[in-house]
Amino acid sequence: MASHTQNLDPVCHIVTPVGMLGYGLDEPATRAALSSLISTGVSTALILDSGSTDSGPSKLALGEMSCQRSAYTRDLSKLLKLVHDFKIPLLFSSAGGAGTDDQVEEIVKVIEEIAAEEGNEHYDLRTVAIYAGIDKTTVLERLEAGEITPCGASVPKLTEKDVTASRCIVAQMGPQPFLDAMRDYPDFNLIVGGRAYDPSPYVAYAAHVSGVPLDDWSSKELRLQVGGFTHMGKIMECGGVCAIPKSQGAIATVYRNGTFDIAPLDSNARCTPVSVAAHALYENSRPTILIGPGGYLELTGVNYEQLPDGRTVRVHGAMFHWGREKQIGVPYQVKLEAARVVGYRAMYMGSIKDPILIRQLDSLLERVRLYVAEQHKDAQGPWELEFHKYGGPGGTNGTDNSDAPVPEVFLIGEVLASSQELATSLASTAKVATTHGSYAGQKATAGNFAFGIGGLMTIPCGPCAEFCIYHVMNLGDGEEGLHGSSRLFSSKKMTIGKQQPTPTPTPPPATETTTTVAKKETSKAAQAPPNPESDNYLPHGTLGKFASVVRSKNAGPYEVTFDVMFDSENQYNLIKESGIFSLETVADILGVSNERDIVWCGFFDPARAFKVTIPRKAMRGGGGRRRLTSGGYMEQDVHAAQQHVPLMYMKLPGELVDRLARVR
Repeated sequence: MASHTQNLDPVCHIVTPVGMLGYGLDEPATRAALSSLISTGVSTALILDSGSTDSGPSKLALGEMSCQRSAYTRDLSKLLKLVHDFKIPLLFSSAGGAGTDDQVEEIVKVIEEIAAEEGNEHYDLRTVAIYAGIDKTTVLERLEAGEITPCGASVPKLTEKDVTASRCIVAQMGPQPFLDAMRDYPDFNLIVGGRAYDPSPYVAYAAHVSGVPLDDWSSKELRLQVGGFTHMGKIMECGGVCAIPKSQGAIATVYRNGTFDIAPLDSNARCTPVSVAAHALYENSRPTILIGPGGYLELTGVNYEQLPDGRTVRVHGAMFHWGREKQIGVPYQVKLEAARVVGYRAMYMGSIKDPILIRQLDSLLERVRLYVAEQHKDAQGPWELEFHKYGGPGGTNGTDNSDAPVPEVFLIGEVLASSQELATSLASTAKVATTHGSYAGQKATAGNFAFGIGGLMTIPCGPCAEFCIYHVMNLGDGEEGLHGSSRLFSSKKMTIGKQQPTPTPTPPPATETTTTVAKKETSKAAQAPPNPESDNYLPHGTLGKFASVVRSKNAGPYEVTFDVMFDSENQYNLIKESGIFSLETVADILGVSNERDIVWCGFFDPARAFKVTIPRKAMRGGGGRRRLTSGGYMEQDVHAAQQHVPLMYMKLPGELVDRLARVR
């Protein structure tokens, strides 16, 4: 047995019921897991993430939250009851989705409302709110001083206009503010964090209960400890995504030396060394170096070990390298995020079935543009009109220009203008022109367009947002925490609840194992149906016939990353040795005009995977436009989760196909 698995000293258990607060959670399964873990006498906490840039810029530009307020009320009602019943802390970061100061305050109000409900009079929530908003004056000063740089080659340089046009600016806090809050208020049982690096509360809690310092990089032992805590948090913040099949929640046991065990909350799922290693691919530009606040996580020497229960994986070997180490010499840096409003949108949508029109739809739509321009030649302010086409020749779903009959095309006309009134007027005029325009050989003279979905002819969409800040800012000594001389982050302590005596004693913890209890309680609602024979849908000799996973996902607002994974070690090795994934070939398949624009391309053996990351501007959006960031005008795949299809249909050499078919 390896030395890192001997004499392990557990410092905490962490339960993450779901990968995103507000998405819904399985309370019985979470309760069952906590009952088992509490009985060990080891410190236990509920920790979740609550934010992301995945769903676009509206949260930052407009103040919207990721989920409905009622969804946060639902999830927090369950979680706060668990906090009370088990006397354990709850920590979550990026409150409300963007983690702005306003959203932190709003989530605190939700908690206050829950605590005030009848039946919750006994709640005693010793709460710390942590704020991650950064003053624009500070950002402008650091920009002038050259202390702000783009977060990656795909991100343009920051300008003063970007700063002033943004609604607010947040920084992805590292673990230090959370750790400071826990040390300042050791009786806490609830932390509501603003925008943070997703693993931050996990790292901070593990460091707090273990006493491991986060400001000392003098030894390999400390790099392994903090590396393990960070790696654990990076996996856990997504809940059960690391499991097979992917599920809602996950459980981690963290050891003093940085080793950790991870298992899914759902007893019908399991973690394997490959599924856990594969999480390093998910949403990341590259799988071995993950950059975060204050440094980077190195995963090149990580060991993944399947434990005897067949569903738990033990992980060890991640190293965290502080930027301030002498050999690196980089100040502590945090990522800044912000977005701005660039106009107002409106749209109309419907379908076209007439085969005569479908074959000349592009010509009709060009005349629609001309008609709209003629009718609005005196419009005040700039505007744009573009079209999303689904199905048909040249459609945005990847349909080619073959002569095969097309039964139907779905069309969305989208307008961006300087005011909502103008945008709606433009969309309304375009709908009229689409419905009644003439075309060669027309037989259906009553109308071209089937519309009226949802009872609306034209749909005003409100303000259109786009990301404008996605940059890293250098910090001075101590600014990464709550106690620096020039404080960037702040906190507020409060007690929420009436603190009345509990009317009945809390039931004693169960003695059954987590797996046994969860098997009884795990909800079946979100379980996937049996896996169909998906290979039957793919042509012979294509990459998708042999890969177990072909996926795409945004890696921040400016990049898209692609993963191809294999169940078979032998097939993976054949693919790797074949050389089919040259930069030239990959660029051609993904539509990247210059292969030098590829951000990262290579293989990741622990997950039997090939990975490539490209700038989002290389990805064609609606109307054939190339977009710089996610979620703006003419967006049609904000998660970039449907960009993988060209790789799935990648044609393999015949000899390679024959060899792949002979091995398993």
